[in-house]
Amino acid sequence: MNEHGIESEFERARRAADERALVDSAQGGSTAAFETLYRNHVGKVYGLCLRMTANRATAEDCTQEAFIQAWRSLPSFQNRSAFGTWLHRIAVNAVLAQGRKRRERLGADASADEDAERLPHPDSGDDGGVLDLERAIAMLPAGARQVLVLVGLCGHSHEEAAAMLGLAVGTCKSQLHRARQMLAERLAVPEGQP
Repeated sequence: MNEHGIESEFERARRAADERALVDSAQGGSTAAFETLYRNHVGKVYGLCLRMTANRATAEDCTQEAFIQAWRSLPSFQNRSAFGTWLHRIAVNAVLAQGRKRRERLGADASADEDAERLPHPDSGDDGGVLDLERAIAMLPAGARQVLVLVGLCGHSHEEAAAMLGLAVGTCKSQLHRARQMLAERLAVPEGQP
């Protein structure tokens, strides 16, 4: 990066070439290369899983599952996308699979509206006043939270997020709109407060 913190085209190309070499080596069976890939991506994968699940333990499980699946599927990775993009998709699938298992264990498939009704509102005596953004995101219903994370935070298109989540594009758009509305309500400062 230059003195302004901006990565040059050359630096991006070099980083991509270094990662491709690591992927090739890992595909050849190098656990050391895969360990380097793990170290390079575990923070982003965990962050994605944590924001999508809103639960640290579940996010840790999903992160671990994502890397196990990536190791198992690495021979079939064809470099059509960046390794990070491919790994991201595996992590989203791990989160969705964890959600299905949880619903099966609970024996119910609660709707997002039912989830939202169970969430505390910031005016309900939360001594912190205004909730911070991460906590507000964690409090969103699962469907709205997942779309917000994928589209609003990770920069995926509605089409990509809809495909990852198994939704119609229109549903994805409405979930994002809903998530943004709920965040605005939760993060609003009451009149008369700084």
